[in-house]
Amino acid sequence: MSIDKLIHLHFLSLYIIVLIIFMIVLYIKMKNKKAPKKLTEEKYKSTLNDKMVDTTSEEKSMFNIWPFVNQLKRAQILPKKINESRLIFQTYKDTNNHFEHILLHTEKENHYVVIVVNLIKNKIKGYFPLELKNEYSKK
Repeated sequence: MSIDKLIHLHFLSLYIIVLIIFMIVLYIKMKNKKAPKKLTEEKYKSTLNDKMVDTTSEEKSMFNIWPFVNQLKRAQILPKKINESRLIFQTYKDTNNHFEHILLHTEKENHYVVIVVNLIKNKIKGYFPLELKNEYSKK
């Protein structure tokens, strides 16, 4: 066997080994991908204020939730084929402007996914599945 063929064989085997390692790392990374954080009922209720103000008409102040919505779809918390233009039901802020609650439609009637945004840290705190009764009623 000539030296040229040995060099080509060596680089080909090196390429295959690197490709296999890359695929293993990619598989592990995809497997360990974080799921969206589900809030406990206590943590969710701690973000509620006596009076939550309806801010649905104020679209300019709403936090960018779409990366988190995609995580919820990947985790099958929201249906993958949902009309995104009608996804947001209502948005509410507490009177202290600490938290914003964004209610998203689900497939069931009166069942929503609430995304809780910490406005002080400008970060999503998590989500909470909710059967809407009167949590956001105006007092």
